[in-house]
Amino acid sequence: MAALNLCSSSFQVSRLIRPASLQRSLNSSRYYSAPVDGTIPPAKIKYVPTTGTYPKGFLVSGTHVGVKATNKSSPDLAFLASETPCAAAAVFTKNKFQAAPVTVSRDMLKRRNNAGIRSIIVNSGCANAVTGKGGKEDAEKMGEEADKCFEAPTDGKGGSSIVMSTGVIGQRLPIQKILHKIPLAYDGLGASHDHWLSAARAICTTDTFPKLISREFSLPSSPSIKYRIAGMTKGAGMIHPNMATLLGMIATDVPIAASLLPTLLTNAVKKSFNSISIDGDTSTNDTVAVLANGAAGGVEVNSESSEDYAVFQKTFTDFATDLAKLVVRDGEGATKFVTIRVTESPSEAGARKVASTIARSPLVKTALYGKDANWGRILCATGYSQISEPGMPINEVPDIVPEKTSVSFIPSDGSPELKLLINGEPESIDEVRAAEILEHEDLEILVKLGGGSEAAMYWTCDYSHEYVTINGDYRT
Repeated sequence: MAALNLCSSSFQVSRLIRPASLQRSLNSSRYYSAPVDGTIPPAKIKYVPTTGTYPKGFLVSGTHVGVKATNKSSPDLAFLASETPCAAAAVFTKNKFQAAPVTVSRDMLKRRNNAGIRSIIVNSGCANAVTGKGGKEDAEKMGEEADKCFEAPTDGKGGSSIVMSTGVIGQRLPIQKILHKIPLAYDGLGASHDHWLSAARAICTTDTFPKLISREFSLPSSPSIKYRIAGMTKGAGMIHPNMATLLGMIATDVPIAASLLPTLLTNAVKKSFNSISIDGDTSTNDTVAVLANGAAGGVEVNSESSEDYAVFQKTFTDFATDLAKLVVRDGEGATKFVTIRVTESPSEAGARKVASTIARSPLVKTALYGKDANWGRILCATGYSQISEPGMPINEVPDIVPEKTSVSFIPSDGSPELKLLINGEPESIDEVRAAEILEHEDLEILVKLGGGSEAAMYWTCDYSHEYVTINGDYRT
């Protein structure tokens, strides 16, 4: 405020010449970003579950550490533990600057062949990324401290905890504060819905609400057993494949051979966490992990050719997709949830490339925020998606034929689609109808390439003024 007082006259003049709409925007409080007091925006409360059905043999907690000095009370350390050693798998960011916990966790899973895992320990408030050897040592210490809470493994393969961190890049963790609180986090473990929700809150950064899902299902070999799967994720910005684009933890009490989990997870991630985009940025810390302890009993899933495997894969993929969609719904400053469906493509890879390109186009996203039916931007992004990037396999370059391409808006209320372009020919657009469709929070963009039978889907959001505001002062 002192700086404003020194130049108050020029500041007042600049206020006078600003457009009234801009001045109202500057004077208004943030609406789509997380309130400073941690309350959930009214529009997002509907996405927070009030109950849940959680897998047997897993305990969780959310504990306050104060990783960021400004955090005086909110939980920022999550602990997910299995009562018995379990199978695990994880997928990690492909960003070349990979955070210390990514490196440490990947090495641990490889060393243990995805078996004998006991827990996941996660801190928010600091990413522990690009922190050199000291950062790697800090991540190792977090895993070691978590391991001390359990009976030491006797297999000689070292630690058994996955480590994750999220927050600001380039800063060292307040490691002693974290290590001091891990035993307290262990003592606070529980299986109730409140415990799971507290853990989901603990991994949030710019998220406006905790993202938690749970459900029951059965498998063909054991129809009388109710299996359960639960998961939490965090992410609101720096979200785009390739890999998982956020942090996620999933747990299930299904008995699954450790050797099968990596493939199951990779398949699920491809159509879920790898099919969302908020801003086109792939983080240094992206990690999604799954734990399976078999606590519900029944026949072990141990063959990719079994019916149980196929059913679980679909269940797992659908579950991961619903979890990933919550990330898009909480995109930083987002006002819209947009499904991009590309059909009639010669290949699935080509369809995904088109959908991905549209999803990360700033011009498409700003038009959606402005409720402008500017289909030319969608068509433009579709057209340049075929430009081959260095090292891109030729079979992943979409084959775009302008004379066969069609674009439509699909309303979320079930009313007829609004056709914008048919086989390369523009339609006469009913602007009133278009405006009505764009008033809805949910919207689908359908692109038909007219050259095949393959399809792909992506989920994205719009760009608002608030996105710039959030990221302009992210570190403060």
